[in-house]
Amino acid sequence: MRVFVTGGAGFLGSHVSNVLLQAGHRVTVLDNLSAGHRDMVPSGAVLIKGDLKQEAKLREWLKGHDVVIHLAAFVAVPVSVEHPVAFAENNVVNTVRLLEAMRLAGVRRIVFSSSATVYGLPRRLPLGEDDPLGVQSNPYGATKVSAEAFVAVYQRLHGFDATILRYFNPYGPNELCEPETHLIPNVVQAALKDEPIPIYWKGEQIRDFVYVEDLAMAHVAVLGQQGLNYFNVGSEKGVKVNEVLSAVTDILDRPLRINDLGERPGDVPALYATSERLRKATGWQAKVGLEEGLRRTVEFFRERQAQKPKASRRGAGN
Repeated sequence: MRVFVTGGAGFLGSHVSNVLLQAGHRVTVLDNLSAGHRDMVPSGAVLIKGDLKQEAKLREWLKGHDVVIHLAAFVAVPVSVEHPVAFAENNVVNTVRLLEAMRLAGVRRIVFSSSATVYGLPRRLPLGEDDPLGVQSNPYGATKVSAEAFVAVYQRLHGFDATILRYFNPYGPNELCEPETHLIPNVVQAALKDEPIPIYWKGEQIRDFVYVEDLAMAHVAVLGQQGLNYFNVGSEKGVKVNEVLSAVTDILDRPLRINDLGERPGDVPALYATSERLRKATGWQAKVGLEEGLRRTVEFFRERQAQKPKASRRGAGN
């Protein structure tokens, strides 16, 4: 297939582009490089430096492609609270621009990058795709609910084949977000610098951490799905933040410095998935365990810090 990947120079996009190429697909990456990195785009992919706001050009760029994997989005939850209009414009309006450009270009298949945040506060665990969507506590989550709705509208009105992937907690190499708000990259980078790691709720929160290469493989697995599909993508294992800290301690073979910040309003105590629907539909399942995934992540950041030392301090989001 000819696959058009928006946001393909970012954390997840670079891995998705790579696994697509390994599977024999032809890949075009669209990225404005505001947060992505040119050097993370695999050499076999065609890179277009452009923006989803360029509607006329977007239609031309899309022509001849079989499927779009839409990853381009703002993702920092705290920033979404400060800049809700920018998040709505980038995550929702740009998604509609893309869908309309696809319609006009004759591309009728999309894989959309969504999030477990759409479920809000879980009523039961593990979360399944038939669980109701929850009231959102931040604009980022609201943009994902809205964008999902527009994808579904285009599937019903225009006969798109649309697959919505709801990610749980991706982690791994190439995660270079600014600002970084995710737990694992902040823990690893602070630990490598021997800096205090801010932790909330005494590290008792439970999350579903899925290694980025496993997550990327899910996008390849669903390329042939027809109709409208919703799939959770997670490891299906609830892991306490303290287990992450313990594993990083073992990998570095020294104790970590912890800054206990107590409770934090708005945090969900536990969140983890069942990915049974995806497994039955495609055979996909997470393969890289937490310890191995963390070891690879530590090695990535260790090499990066050795190449370009920085003295910045980061807070660990959970």
